[in-house]
Amino acid sequence: MAIVITDECINCGACEPECPNTAIYEGADDWRYADGTDLEGEVVLPGGKEANANEAQEPLSDEIYYIVPDKCTECKGFHEEPQCAAVCPVDCCVPDDEHVESDEELLAKQRFMHHE
Repeated sequence: MAIVITDECINCGACEPECPNTAIYEGADDWRYADGTDLEGEVVLPGGKEANANEAQEPLSDEIYYIVPDKCTECKGFHEEPQCAAVCPVDCCVPDDEHVESDEELLAKQRFMHHE
């Protein structure tokens, strides 16, 4: 499953540079599938959704840092544990019960985004 940042976030920004998929963004910032990945142009995501990887997407939060579930792999393929959770000083990076994925699905997403 993806990781989510809860309302307890203090906007310290410690998590953002730790994400190997560039799935973490500052509140109110637009995001792109292409950011920090090998994705370009029109893509069909593993779940079947079509998107333009270079097109700006609406922020998922205007108040606090947020994680894009479509880009979060819980650091599978990179690290043993989610790096955002490891560095968060207030423990607000937690598993997202609304985006449950198996290890195999997370690794497939990682390979898709990084063309491995």
